[in-house]
Amino acid sequence: MNAASFRSPWFWMTLAALGLLALFVLYPLVNILSASLFGEGPSGWSRLVSTPKYIEAILNTLILASAVTVICTIIGVPLAYVTARYSFRGKALIALLPLITLVIPEVIAAQTWLMMLGNNGLITKAMREIGIRLPSFYGWFGLITSMSFIYYTYVYIGTVAAIGKFDVQLEEAAQSLGTPPALARIKVMLPVILPAILASALLVFTMTVGNFAISMILSHRLPLLSVVTYQAAVAEGTSSITMQSTLASVSVLIVMAVLFVNRWIVSRGRYEIVQGRGARPVPLKGLRGALVAGSAGLVVAISLLPLLTITLGAFTTARGPVMQWGEWTLDNLARVFVTAPEPLVNSLTYAGIATFISIAFSAIVSYLVVKKPNLVTPAVDYISAIPLALSGTVLGVGLLAAFNGGWLPLTGTPIIIVLAYVIRRMPFGMRNGQAVLHNIPNSIEEASISLGVAPVRSFLRVVLPVMLPAVASAAILTWTTTVSELSASILVYSGGRETLPIQIFRLIDSGLMAYASAYGLVLVAVILIPVVLANRLFGIDVFSSK
Repeated sequence: MNAASFRSPWFWMTLAALGLLALFVLYPLVNILSASLFGEGPSGWSRLVSTPKYIEAILNTLILASAVTVICTIIGVPLAYVTARYSFRGKALIALLPLITLVIPEVIAAQTWLMMLGNNGLITKAMREIGIRLPSFYGWFGLITSMSFIYYTYVYIGTVAAIGKFDVQLEEAAQSLGTPPALARIKVMLPVILPAILASALLVFTMTVGNFAISMILSHRLPLLSVVTYQAAVAEGTSSITMQSTLASVSVLIVMAVLFVNRWIVSRGRYEIVQGRGARPVPLKGLRGALVAGSAGLVVAISLLPLLTITLGAFTTARGPVMQWGEWTLDNLARVFVTAPEPLVNSLTYAGIATFISIAFSAIVSYLVVKKPNLVTPAVDYISAIPLALSGTVLGVGLLAAFNGGWLPLTGTPIIIVLAYVIRRMPFGMRNGQAVLHNIPNSIEEASISLGVAPVRSFLRVVLPVMLPAVASAAILTWTTTVSELSASILVYSGGRETLPIQIFRLIDSGLMAYASAYGLVLVAVILIPVVLANRLFGIDVFSSK
């Protein structure tokens, strides 16, 4: 690096970005690890291995993640195949509707499954009246069912994209050599799309390990890693963080191991997706078409039941925890907008500020990494990707460990909530920004500089306008995921700063499902309205980045 590099504003901006990432990403992680090893009293790791509950929680989490991953793969891969390879009545809706599950917050999904199949659920009561007793939805049954019908969408998206890119001429060549069609798909297409299936499945595994909302609501007495981590954080508070830090470290190690396996599998792949002529969908009619459409439609309908249930619940009269189904009222929504609007206001304020900061920071850092590389940018790139491997619970514990008192006391302020949002969702903007910058020729910016425009002004006037569609898409995606965030914010929030997900969680814990439904319906509207407006007015497909 020469002297001119040190005089460049980009170099100092890179150093500033590295400093911020070191402070707000690396520093909390270091605090988690140090607290687990050198906290007050016995080492957290010695307490971990000597406490059966913690060992059981780790094993249960691995079993749950494995079961959900297998079921999601069994559901997602066939659904992706029939969507990509066949045309049938209702296909357009079946192909699109699973994406809606991505914007239904998990706390709402858990709540609505309980409203349908809980001990006093609508379906449970109906079955009981005709002499059929359904198994308890708490524990393994509820956890596996609810998570599977949420996370299968990730396998579906990854697989349908891989099948769409597969060159059908390879399959036809195998058939021309006498291989039966079904066997040709297994021998030719499956090995090519297998890395995409495995990558999606491993994503489901890591998301299940870090899941908090569903685990906390439905696990009941079943120990799970995210639940016991939260319980340790509540029990220890901020005075002693040894055990919560140790459990958070275990979660990080599990995710790191899974990501390592993912990278190893992908690196060993001997097949590439050959982009060419995709297969023309085969029309399905008659009984066969009805069976395919019915099976696919049933999966999609079940996954969308939470959206229907929460809509009904928001307008249903309730007396305390007892829902009066069939009696309608607007009182629940009046509570959201008139009686207790603070959670809505807090969510809009915190998520709005976090989205702006996250997107602005991501756009600048992406530009530095792609267009102005130096000795520091690789470290910036790597550190900015770390939040992808962190669950919200781990991040919350890390922020509490790092910023409770000391030289930068943030605990008890709204700043720490916004900070949690920014760190968790920053990689979305980074991914979108870097993807579009790789496609922008350097000559465009160089031409502007050669005409006498300063480098920073050239970025603002030439590069940034080209990036705007990707930045806008990342902003919508960041907003939708930030406003529904629960696992980190529930650990770092203080009284009077409840957000919509936190308020819903507290109401569910109190059994007030009607009020929870009203807040949940407003939360879904807050998420979906920007998505619809971005698509209709600006043609932005928020799901294209997934």
